[in-house]
Parts: sequence; structure tokens; C-alpha cells
Amino acid sequence: MQSFHGHSAACCSIPPIIAKGYKEKGKYETIGDLETCDHYPQNVTGPSSEKALLVMYDAFGFFSQTIQGADILATSDKEHQYQVFMPDFFEGVPCDIAWHPPLTEEQGKLLSDWFPPRMPHIGAVRIPKIISDIEAVYGKKTWGAVGFCWGAKVVSLTSGPDTLFKANCQAHPGMFDPADAEKISIPTLMLASAEESAEEVMAWKAALKVDHHVEIRGEQVHGWMSARGNLEDATCKAAYENGYKTFLEWFAKHL
Repeated sequence: MQSFHGHSAACCSIPPIIAKGYKEKGKYETIGDLETCDHYPQNVTGPSSEKALLVMYDAFGFFSQTIQGADILATSDKEHQYQVFMPDFFEGVPCDIAWHPPLTEEQGKLLSDWFPPRMPHIGAVRIPKIISDIEAVYGKKTWGAVGFCWGAKVVSLTSGPDTLFKANCQAHPGMFDPADAEKISIPTLMLASAEESAEEVMAWKAALKVDHHVEIRGEQVHGWMSARGNLEDATCKAAYENGYKTFLEWFAKHL
């Protein structure tokens, strides 16, 4: 795995990836007005880490692959440990993965009806309260942001000059825009897939004015690090693991 500016790529010990039937290590609790899945370092009981990651899932919500990824972020780097919080922006009504891509007219309508009240900017405006609510329970944190597809757009929108985050990581972003990248004020990592336009990814990269790392994983589908990751496929499983190692290395350097 590539390392960033001399930081050792051996910082992380990823547990075995579970392809099916994964059981989360974290717990669910209501913080403020949202259910949140909380993940803690393995050797810690209760809140203790001063560093935290806020995970913004994709349109499919609390999906097994995304939850396993949050556990990886919380437990795999023994030197740099994080509390990880994943709030349920969709409040129990995620997009059905069967609707995307829509194969029938009915699925298309369900998808088009689901999305407008859940646009990323609606999630973005909730971030200050979400962080305030978490810190009211668990204390002040230094925050990193993680986003997948829908959540990656939320990360970009909340990484500007007034951001509450110190660094961010995104994978297979949705609706990404160079105009967002121009405003990003913190170190930013993006892992794109084969399904994002390489030209648009490079335009987004060119607009960044901060320390950044942008890669196109051309062998992977959109969603490989979250709900659409087929962990029974050896190639995807290896890329999934490597993606989370890359995230952890970035946060080890910048958070």
C-alpha cells in the first residue's frame, strides 16, 4: 500500500473481513434526535478517545459493509485510535438497494420519490447540531469526516472555511463538483471507482487547494467500500480492505 509522506503503511492491523453475516462491534443509541451507531477502540470500554470520526453513509443507510468499515476504522490502528459515530440521517428510511439502478418503472418512481427530501445539503446543515449533541455526551473531540457516495457530498459541503472537521476521506463520491472542491479547507482524500468519470474526478482534484490524495480504483464499482461492496469476491474484498487502510493512514497523518 502506498504511504503518505513517509508515514508507515504498517500502522494498521485490519481484522479478517467478514463476507456475510457480519455482527457489528458498536452499539446503537439515540444522541440528540438521531439514532447513531457508535464504534469504540477494541481495548477501550466507554468513551475515552479525544479523536473521533463522523461517518456519512451512502443512500442505503446502515448496511453491513458500511458498519463493518466503521468498526475497522475504530479498531485497526492501535497507535491512533478513534471513536466512530455514524448517525442515521435517513431516520430509519434508507433507499432500498433494489431500486438502484432502477430496473422497472415502479422502482424508478420509488427512487425519484425517496431522494428529493434527502438531498445531501439537507444532511450537511445538520452536521453542527449532530457534533454538538455527540460532544454533549462524550466530550470535546477532534473530528475527521468519512463519506461514501451521498455521504461524500455531505463531507465536501461541510469541509469549507468554517468546517468542524480537521481532515476528511471520501470514497466513490456522488454528485461531486469542482465548485465544492475549491472551497475545501482541510486535507482531503478521495478514492473514486470505475463508475465515476475520470475527467470529472481530475477536474475535482485540480480545484483542490489543500493537501490531498485522489485515486481512481478503476477495477472497482461505485460503492465497493460501502453497501455495494461484494465481499465474497476476492478482488473486491482486497480493495475494500486496502481502501480502509488508506483511510486510516490519511487520518494518522492529518488528524
